[in-house]
Amino acid sequence: MTTATFSIRRGGPTGGEMVDYQTEVSEGMVVLDAVHQIQAESASDLACRWNCKAGKCGSCSAEINGMPKLMCMTRLDTIPLDVPVTIEPMRAFPAIKDLITDVSWNYEVKKRIKKFKPRPPDAEDGTWRMQQEDIDRVQEFRKCIECFLCQDVCHVLRDHAMHEEFIGPRFLVYSAALEMHPLDTEDRLQELKDMHGIGYCNITKCCTKVCPENITITDNAIIPLKERVVDEFYDPVKKFVKLFRRRKHDR
Repeated sequence: MTTATFSIRRGGPTGGEMVDYQTEVSEGMVVLDAVHQIQAESASDLACRWNCKAGKCGSCSAEINGMPKLMCMTRLDTIPLDVPVTIEPMRAFPAIKDLITDVSWNYEVKKRIKKFKPRPPDAEDGTWRMQQEDIDRVQEFRKCIECFLCQDVCHVLRDHAMHEEFIGPRFLVYSAALEMHPLDTEDRLQELKDMHGIGYCNITKCCTKVCPENITITDNAIIPLKERVVDEFYDPVKKFVKLFRRRKHDR
């Protein structure tokens, strides 16, 4: 057994302070184990979210030593214990109490994105025919557990608080899953450009680095969406063709 110190953020929506707790840790423990042990030993009113403890529900998102991570998937043997381990709530969202944040903004954002709109069935039995490679392309995006760590690490939301102008990496992934679906017929490019702020992303890949599901957020979702927006609205050839057609129509 080893005694380790955990500096945990305590407090309500405003203010708050870091409080140190010492507890014994053993081989195989994760940060969430330590938090539960501290709750049992010395801070029964410490608030934190968790559910599955298997890295699949996304509930226990927090910032461990300043890095957005899942507490249940962060092993203590991967972080230094000779100094206090800091545990804080996600900074991109309003604090509620202790380690809990209000992530409801994310669910409101999701409602604003145009939903899946399939083309009519193309087979006699009322089903569709698709290429496997098209299905494989979007399958990766369905692994998202909505832990919102990618939202938390994104500097547009975390540092600049542009929540009203930018939907964040999670919902660019969601949009990509719809836009790239072989059956979808909806057009979301105008909204991505004007309402969802895709131009604010400068593809630093920090969101990809923190994803617990190892989704290649930047390269496979955001960059292809950016390319589609550029092709649609900024391609000089397309702009010329549109202008030519408009003038021809006005004659």
